[in-house]
Amino acid sequence: MKFQGKVAMITGASVGIGRAVALCLAEQGADLVLLDVNMEQLLAVGEEIKKIGSRVLTYECDVSNEERVNEVVAGALEHFGKIDVLVNNAALWRDRSELAEASSDLWKRYFDVNVMGVFYCTKAVLNGMLQNGYGRIVNVASVAGVYGNAKMSHYSATKGAVIAMTKALAKEVTDKGVLVNCVSPGSVSPSQNEDIDFFKPSELSFMGRTGTDRENANLICFLASDEASYISGQNIQIDGCRKKL
Repeated sequence: MKFQGKVAMITGASVGIGRAVALCLAEQGADLVLLDVNMEQLLAVGEEIKKIGSRVLTYECDVSNEERVNEVVAGALEHFGKIDVLVNNAALWRDRSELAEASSDLWKRYFDVNVMGVFYCTKAVLNGMLQNGYGRIVNVASVAGVYGNAKMSHYSATKGAVIAMTKALAKEVTDKGVLVNCVSPGSVSPSQNEDIDFFKPSELSFMGRTGTDRENANLICFLASDEASYISGQNIQIDGCRKKL
């Protein structure tokens, strides 16, 4: 199994892509550290993981809270002894507003979660990865960070920052055994749908549909694996041949 003996930490793991990544990694032998603000749904995912046969820790955590992130990582390291893989998936995205009408508080909240949350989680695990000479960090951005989405300038700005952070960090740590990559989904299936193979029609891609949670998870799990041993500093779009709307 690809991840036998590996420990993976996933943020935003209670629904959607985060949940699908957790299931994918568990099926391939990983032990898991799962974070989310929705503890009820996260516990349900934890039970799914246990049925697969992997060990799992679940933590209620707002990734914009650096102190809480550090507490969670310390607890996970005490329990498992290491974190080999980090998937920075937690993010805010549903709000749509024109920049002229957006509040500074909204922008600050998006940056606190979508950018600072990635920074806090990465910093908390990075030293351990460097000491071990091994690590895989996969950040989840968005095509909005590549093209920019109208009425989502705040979201687009945060995801563009994550893509740039990915490329910059990779240049610092790749030669030390820590590979850092980014995945930018296009239209995704509704996260509240528990079927990770569900998709619906979409005019935003030439495939004419949304991407499934499993399809996104498969790419993330590949980048987190040793099969992607010569890939670092990349942003890979998974968007069904996106129409640039």
